[in-house]
Amino acid sequence: MEIISAATLLFLVMDPLGNIPVFLSVLEDVAPERRTRVLLRELVLAFFVLLFLLFFGQYFIGFLQLSEHSIRIAGGIILFLIALKMVFPVRRAAWASDELQGEPLLVPLAIPMVAGPSAMAVVMLLSSDNPDRMWEWVLALIAAWLLSSLILVSANGLKRFLGRRGLIAMERLMGMLLIALAVQMLLEGIATYLSSVL
Repeated sequence: MEIISAATLLFLVMDPLGNIPVFLSVLEDVAPERRTRVLLRELVLAFFVLLFLLFFGQYFIGFLQLSEHSIRIAGGIILFLIALKMVFPVRRAAWASDELQGEPLLVPLAIPMVAGPSAMAVVMLLSSDNPDRMWEWVLALIAAWLLSSLILVSANGLKRFLGRRGLIAMERLMGMLLIALAVQMLLEGIATYLSSVL
């Protein structure tokens, strides 16, 4: 059950449906015969970034002497802000600007579109909370990444099938779920901190 919860949370923060327009826009300048290959390369890079943080993020947290409570509270705040943007979208950055035209490499598709700040915070939180369950978190990450990758590889078909309004509705629904998860994470962080000082 924990694996399913972790995979769901990671899938929501990766936000593949919300990223479809960005991916299609950035890949417009890539030769059609290379688009799938480039997309898969960026997805693999994002996966390895998150996998690296899953295994080594806890050492980074320890080096900075951050407590579990602060990571959980910070993670909840980050997730809440990301979820708010999903429910009340703002104009996205122009990733396909002159500086980023052509074939992307790592930025902006792998980072920050798939392996964004919220996904990084979640994997580090999972590993620091329960380091003895690392392989469960690896399975959760693989499941979330595979589902996100499947959606993004099928981006053109999904855009035609759902339409722009359908994509927006799905992203806002995911945002609402993420808000609830973010509030729960924030409350758990505050509760554990208060119990440790009282």
